Amino acid sequence: MAYAQIKLPGVSESSKSSAGQFIPFCRPYALGSEFAAIQQAISTCELSGDGAITKRCHQLLERTLGTHKALLTTSCTHALEMAALLLSPQPGDEVIVPAFTFVSTANAFALHGFKPVFADVRRDTLNMDENQLESLITERTRAIVPVHYAGVACELDSILRIADKHGIKVIEDNAHGLFAKYKGRYLGTFGALGTQSFHETKNFTCGEGGALLINDPTLAERAEIIREKGTDRSRFYRGQVDKYTWRDIGSSYLPSGILAAFLYEQLNAREHIQSARRQIFDRYRRELCGWAQAQGVQLPTIPEHCDQAYHMFYMLLPSMADRAALIAHLKAADIQATFHYVPLNTSSMGQSFGGRPGQCPVTEDISDRLVRLPFFTGMSTDEQSRVIERVCSFKTQG
Repeated sequence: MAYAQIKLPGVSESSKSSAGQFIPFCRPYALGSEFAAIQQAISTCELSGDGAITKRCHQLLERTLGTHKALLTTSCTHALEMAALLLSPQPGDEVIVPAFTFVSTANAFALHGFKPVFADVRRDTLNMDENQLESLITERTRAIVPVHYAGVACELDSILRIADKHGIKVIEDNAHGLFAKYKGRYLGTFGALGTQSFHETKNFTCGEGGALLINDPTLAERAEIIREKGTDRSRFYRGQVDKYTWRDIGSSYLPSGILAAFLYEQLNAREHIQSARRQIFDRYRRELCGWAQAQGVQLPTIPEHCDQAYHMFYMLLPSMADRAALIAHLKAADIQATFHYVPLNTSSMGQSFGGRPGQCPVTEDISDRLVRLPFFTGMSTDEQSRVIERVCSFKTQG
């Protein structure tokens, strides 16, 4: 099926770049079919959550990924919160999270009483360093939460082996990695639970949204209850009970039918979207390789046993000063680049949980040096050429 990017309302022609025009770090992408799907949802009165279109999203994810059950949520943060509640936390319980991640990975668990314990990351993939896990596990550890940074898998064999040895769960934060694989198997399907993001910046989007992937069947019924404000309404709608009532703690984690309609069209076009993003990623790596070697810049590492999601293109500059200079160099040409996470262990909230500067030296080093280039579905060849040419005109201080 052929797809053509459409002009989104509010995205003016002047914001689309030819020579001398602004190139954003990210630009919303729509195929065109999303709006007809939204109209259909409205005309059939499927505005609230868990109607027919939501169920089609669930079925698509379950069938494609091979997960036991998928549940759409209003964000990946909310999917992580559901995961925290499914662990039935007790005072003093801990979860191990990477220090180099978005705050939601830790905050979703802290919100429900867990103490986040910060692990450093590897220098190659920037993923959780599996070799540190044993030293961080205590009798209070309930889960390990690996984050597949940039849609490249963590070393899951080692992580799962350690978790199994200590009788703790693995919950995958797969916000970056939908449809990526580790040794031929989809990310998000290895742990007891996996979480996905459909934020505007992700490969597949409905503006704001997420999903909880349930790979442990024993958690499925309670997950439905937690997602439905603590009620068994899902069972009622399936005719399994004659009325629904309050059964457990929970909240309202259902996205609207309008968001599900938009998302379904994007998921249905996954091969088209991923192919477009792969071309952008491969061109960046191919045409920046020589410049990077000459300037002492590290490009993304993709292990042979990992099929990545083509979520982003980042570079590690030799120093923070070089990173700042490159961002300014691009900005002067109307190109927006950005850095990524501030280490959680050095944040004021992270330190309240026992984090401290110097605790995660790799995270603290790479956080100062990482820059992300513009990368979005629908990026034109001319736009990418401008970015590449501008980057290649930059010289590091070394």
